[in-house]
Amino acid sequence: MTSQVIVEKQKLDNPPFQIHYLGDRVLRQSAKRISRVDDETRRLIREMLQTMYSADGIGLAAPQVGVQKQLIVIDCEPDNAATPPLILINPTIKKSSQEISPFQEGCLSIPGVYMDVTRPEVIEVSFKDETGRPRTIRANELLSRAIQHEMDHLEGVLFVDRVENQLALTQELTKYKFSPKAVKPMKPMK
Repeated sequence: MTSQVIVEKQKLDNPPFQIHYLGDRVLRQSAKRISRVDDETRRLIREMLQTMYSADGIGLAAPQVGVQKQLIVIDCEPDNAATPPLILINPTIKKSSQEISPFQEGCLSIPGVYMDVTRPEVIEVSFKDETGRPRTIRANELLSRAIQHEMDHLEGVLFVDRVENQLALTQELTKYKFSPKAVKPMKPMK
């Protein structure tokens, strides 16, 4: 299926949005469901993609650009022009595997910080695409991780909240001039 939202995978000098950083209250709010997928939604998708590519990201959630809507854009192959990005509107994880594994994550809202986070390896997620059609996909590896990471943003959760090694996390955050007090630790996934 070809995407209804076409943007060039390139860096812009002036991307449409500013990305909010750890410590900004807007990142801690829960996003609202999108009731209608229309041209306004597709414009938001286009601008989010342009912002994500400009920041060298593979995923971006609307709350990261100050928009409290359940919208995620993901592109695990930003250097491959032939691969369309994945657009997830109102995503819901239907199933997740018992197998969990740690993997290093980073975030456009916490530049420079990379830490291990444990998550389910495989998920099944239902969502609406950019045309408003309901879809369900099974995701593993990097795509599974990217979807889970971005969906956390829709609930006001950041990946650093899921990091188990608090000492290493504090050192990394301090090194990149982020306040460790901005982290809201969660119970680890077992």
